Amino acid sequence: MNKLLLLLTSVALCTLALQPASAQNADEKMSFFITSAGPGKGADLGGLAGADAHCQSLAKAVGAGNRTWRAYLSISAPGVNARDRIGSGPWHNARGVRVAENIADLHSDNNKLGKQTSLNEKGGVVNGGGDSPNQHDILTGTEADGSAFEDDDHTCGNWTSSGEGSAQVGHHDRQGGGSAPTSWNAAHGSRGCSQADLQGTGGNGYFYCFAE
Repeated sequence: MNKLLLLLTSVALCTLALQPASAQNADEKMSFFITSAGPGKGADLGGLAGADAHCQSLAKAVGAGNRTWRAYLSISAPGVNARDRIGSGPWHNARGVRVAENIADLHSDNNKLGKQTSLNEKGGVVNGGGDSPNQHDILTGTEADGSAFEDDDHTCGNWTSSGEGSAQVGHHDRQGGGSAPTSWNAAHGSRGCSQADLQGTGGNGYFYCFAE
């Protein structure tokens, strides 16, 4: 009997060890992440509803689907602000590290966002400047304070275009080029809206997700 119990225990341990990293649950505090993958159609995210659903799906895959997730994205018309979509905080990454206390803290110089803390839902570090390929451009469509632009479209047709247009992006690693290279949410505009255009300026169609 003892030999049988030992054998069953060994098999169970081996099974757990062979599970892929993506099957591991995120820290129970997780309420913020960068998507580990975009929908694959450039900045066409299926609008805000499609982007929110993508956040929810990725969160569910790592055991955090019991919360309501929203994409940190603004739209131009009717003028929806990213900052108004994500709850009140505090927010923690997939390793349980707090990155911001509240909306004011998130949009201040005191937030703890950066390459080593702005992780994807699996707890992985997203490529930044100096990595190959560089993927630090994160789609936001926002001004630095998290509000929607009042002038031209900066959201690739409210996240429905994979061709013409441009989207405002931030640098999750807080470095690079553009008018505000250290901004996590408002560094510069993309070259276009296709997947190739996003990749050409240092992105891959990723965006931020927050739990309300």
